[in-house]
Amino acid sequence: MSTTTDPRAAGPRASGATPRKKTASVKKAPPASISLLGTTALLFEAPGELELASQKRIWALARETQAWPEVRESVPGMNNLMLTFVRPPRSAVALEELEARLQAAWAAAVELPIEGRLIELPVVYGGEGGPHMADVVAHTGLSVEEIVEMHSAPTYPVYALGSHPGYCYLGGMDSRIATPRRKVPVLSIPGGAVSIGGAQTGVSASAGPSGWNTIGSTSMSFFDPTQDPPALLQPGDMIRFRVERIVQ
Repeated sequence: MSTTTDPRAAGPRASGATPRKKTASVKKAPPASISLLGTTALLFEAPGELELASQKRIWALARETQAWPEVRESVPGMNNLMLTFVRPPRSAVALEELEARLQAAWAAAVELPIEGRLIELPVVYGGEGGPHMADVVAHTGLSVEEIVEMHSAPTYPVYALGSHPGYCYLGGMDSRIATPRRKVPVLSIPGGAVSIGGAQTGVSASAGPSGWNTIGSTSMSFFDPTQDPPALLQPGDMIRFRVERIVQ
């Protein structure tokens, strides 16, 4: 009795057919978000998560756009860039052309490696200078000593300046001590207040209101209008918190 093999059951290799190549699906990166801030400025918001690699591309984009003739100032923020205009776009077509140029510049931007300085800040954790340490303890379930150890362990890159003169936004905080911002902001915290807000930490450069959780203080001065530049820190600098003491 003879047996006949159906080549369809054996598949393409058994029948001598050439296997089809699988076409890899390429996901296009989402475009950046661009919005007007009145008639004199524009906000560019990079897609994706906030991370140092993306922030370095923001620094590169800031450097490039600062040379554009219609741009008065290019100010990097956290995963975003604000452009103020010398000559605002006078028509919808001109605005569309500017937005297209920004998108193209972002797509071509490579990480800008800024070799900044390393600044060490002595910090007194807890006590009167850290009035919200107990709230961070309650939220995280960690002890004061554990929070201080995790907070002072990293070397924090300065992502951007903002909020008020001399204030720096930092990246690299341990996610285990992340604590939501306060539901009711504090009317005034002193300059040098070391605080946690969500997944970030920062140091207040001057007295003022804040919705962050203050866990310590430093005596370092971050802004002096008589100096050039007046802000102590610049994007690309690094901060290391040194534990001066812990007040329970």
